[in-house]
Amino acid sequence: MKIAVSGGGTGGHIYPALALIREIQKLDKEAEFLYIGTQNGLESKLVPRENIPFKSIYITGFKRKLSFDNIKTIFRFLKGVKDSKKYLKEFKPDVVIGTGGYVCGPVVYAAAKLGIPTIIHEQNSVPGLTNKFLSRYVNKIAICFDEAKQFFPANKTVFTGNPRASEVLGKDGIKGRLSAGLSTTKPAVLIFGGSRGARPINEAVVKGFTEFSGKPYQVLYVTGDAHFEDVKKEAELVGNPDNVVIKPFIHNMPEILAGMDLVVSRAGATTLAELTSLGIPSILIPSPYVTNNHQEKNARSLSDHGAAELLLEKDLTSNTLIGHIDRIMLNKQTNEEMKLQSKKMGVPDSASRLYKVIEQLIKENQK
Repeated sequence: MKIAVSGGGTGGHIYPALALIREIQKLDKEAEFLYIGTQNGLESKLVPRENIPFKSIYITGFKRKLSFDNIKTIFRFLKGVKDSKKYLKEFKPDVVIGTGGYVCGPVVYAAAKLGIPTIIHEQNSVPGLTNKFLSRYVNKIAICFDEAKQFFPANKTVFTGNPRASEVLGKDGIKGRLSAGLSTTKPAVLIFGGSRGARPINEAVVKGFTEFSGKPYQVLYVTGDAHFEDVKKEAELVGNPDNVVIKPFIHNMPEILAGMDLVVSRAGATTLAELTSLGIPSILIPSPYVTNNHQEKNARSLSDHGAAELLLEKDLTSNTLIGHIDRIMLNKQTNEEMKLQSKKMGVPDSASRLYKVIEQLIKENQK
């Protein structure tokens, strides 16, 4: 089996792709892969680390308003299609999978025009421009939220969940806690705003530092590399409580998540897949700066089922944040109920589900 994968821009598009590749490698030792991304995207760093062959094309996204840059993007798209066709003809994949980001546009479109079976994987409840465009050309569309069904042709759409959900299972939460300098016996809360951090979340946490002191739970607070030094200075000024550990970045997130009793975070699709797979309650603070406000819609899919509490950024203060945390962490019944609802929403076999779709599509093409 030969599989070409494309996805880029943010970790939310790349990590599910890598999780799927690792799952397929377990199931099929002979499988071969080619990853097509952009040279200036995060994928150019993450993919080669996994020893996966990597090729790049140059492409930019469309502006949502009229702009001369969009004319340039059209030419870049056409050049990207040409380069993608070259790579695909050389590699000869059995299937091409796009996991999101504008780099998928020319890659998956090129595959469709070459007659290669194609799949797009939509992580969010509201799809972006690229997947909406590609939905007309691909054979299958894999989704992670039921809410996404309305945007795609019903005969092509299948619910699989996010492959990252499979990858976080079976991790050692005790080991994760120890690696972060946390107690293994005290309840733990993780607060983070994504790989780069989120200033509004950081501001609310810093202003509430003194309120955390004396709480019967501990806090692992991940600032993001860009904000770490400023946050450390603030913490030193007001006094860093003994029960708050501050880190710039976490490299072993699956292990850390496995040891948490509550997570406060943005509402990216990959994060939500991980939380529900593990059955972790959450307080979700969606980024209001994303396309179609899709993070709020992602978050509501959990909060509407009692798996999470929704806290909009406009309502975020140190008081509201700590109030939400206390309500969940100081009430065992509330915490247990949210764990149950979160677990119900998880799709722990998502990677194998998507693999079955791939297998079936390849078989149909070989008939």
